[in-house]
Amino acid sequence: MATLERTFPFPRARYTGILEWITTTDHKKIGVMYLVTTFFFFLTGGLLALGIRTQLATPDTGFLTAQQYNSFFTMHGTTMVFLFVVPVWTGFANFIVPLQLGARDMAFPRLNALSYWLLLAGGIVLYSAFIAGPPATGWTIYVPLSTKEFSPTQGVDLLILGLTVLGFSSIFGALNMIVTIFSLRAPGMTFMRITLFCWSVLVTSFLLVLAMPFLTVAGILLLFDRMAGTNFFAVGQGADPLLWQYLFWFFGHPEVYIMILPGFGVISEVLPVFSRKPIFGYRMIAYSSAAIGFLSFGVFVHHMFVAGIDPALQIFFMASTMLIAVPTGVKIFSWLGTLWGGALRFRTAMLFAMAFIVVFTIGGISGVFLGSVPVDVQLSDTYFVVAHIHYVLVQGALFCAFAAFYYWMPKISGRMLSEQLGRIHFFLFFIGVNLAFFPMHQLGLEGMPRRTFHYPQSPEWASLNLVSTIGAYIIGISVAVFLFNFFSSIVLKNGRIAGDDPWEADTLEWATTSPPQPYNFARIPVVHSARPLKEDVAH
Repeated sequence: MATLERTFPFPRARYTGILEWITTTDHKKIGVMYLVTTFFFFLTGGLLALGIRTQLATPDTGFLTAQQYNSFFTMHGTTMVFLFVVPVWTGFANFIVPLQLGARDMAFPRLNALSYWLLLAGGIVLYSAFIAGPPATGWTIYVPLSTKEFSPTQGVDLLILGLTVLGFSSIFGALNMIVTIFSLRAPGMTFMRITLFCWSVLVTSFLLVLAMPFLTVAGILLLFDRMAGTNFFAVGQGADPLLWQYLFWFFGHPEVYIMILPGFGVISEVLPVFSRKPIFGYRMIAYSSAAIGFLSFGVFVHHMFVAGIDPALQIFFMASTMLIAVPTGVKIFSWLGTLWGGALRFRTAMLFAMAFIVVFTIGGISGVFLGSVPVDVQLSDTYFVVAHIHYVLVQGALFCAFAAFYYWMPKISGRMLSEQLGRIHFFLFFIGVNLAFFPMHQLGLEGMPRRTFHYPQSPEWASLNLVSTIGAYIIGISVAVFLFNFFSSIVLKNGRIAGDDPWEADTLEWATTSPPQPYNFARIPVVHSARPLKEDVAH
């Protein structure tokens, strides 16, 4: 272990019980609250998805009306993007990043607490839209559909207001994370010695600070249009019909990497631990994360290839879309290089990490197709796009998130999750997601339009949709297995005691107790390498 120096007093909590959690500024408790809250919203969004797939199981099921279907997929998409995938990484980062840096807390603990409570408030406001008239605009909230003329209910106002609050939560949290990584690293911890998870969180935080204000400002302007009669997006009064799309997607494509970059960091942590060898190409993975962050602002127009933009602009953004695949490919080959020749241990976290490489590669290949203008024009409004976004984000982010749960839950809770139940969860989940989303590629190629609540009496469409629905229910069963595992192992404390370093890992979070003490480290560590628990022993 590294040499140790300087201790600090840590104040005792003023409250106990529920009040301690409500008033806490401890990054670990805030991280746990993030994870619990976001997983609740994940379950809510998943139930909405099951409603959607139940409606589409047969050509004209009648389970949902057209308006209900539109509301379900609007809230499903909004929930999964803004209330689960983005903030779940904030939860893991809150708990893990200060530990990996050798710090005692975040740079701004009170701002950290404010970020969480804004997340919860934004989620409550967003879901209150169901009471005020469920929004049916889609998660992209395109105008003119989202203007007062075509969506007069207050549910759309609450949807936009909730997203605005969530935007402030994300910006505050990202600023806090940037300052923490820059200023609270342990002595000797250079940027080439921080973990790859910290690298991915740092790049993600910069993306949030730079991209999220565009959505936040656009939402405020749209609220002015709806509530104060302004004309920022009113096409009938001379507004640019593409202005909302430009603002939304300038945020929206960096948002794709905001959702997946922390997952890349998780994979870069899990694979070397269960391969029993250092990560292959540490610097290239770190630099590729920065390259992805930089290039992500130069590809957003590929979401608008069918919007009537200039062909020269289409060609430029088609080329930039192909270019951003390069740093992602660097990561894939680095991960494969880490696995090659390693002493692999197929624990549940490792299974999810390895499966992620497979499903994300499939999603990436379909993305290359959609990045080509001629192909995108044909497939833009079909289920091929639905398949792509789910393979990249649902399979991608969820496989990474479950890998993170199984990898770090022993540190968070002090208890091990059941490996037997974990494997059942993994195989059900892997089968379910591929049954649910792979047939959508064929549906898209055959021309089935997305965002429709019924479809023609086609035997092939009906059979493929039924397979997708069966897959969705298998996903639901797999998540139920995970919940049972969590409550049995962690809540009821049937899981075996983890110990400080159950995986024999080599980063600083495993140098603390499980769960860590309020002060994290009795003494601030001094590090000499990127693997302090292994290589620093020589010092």
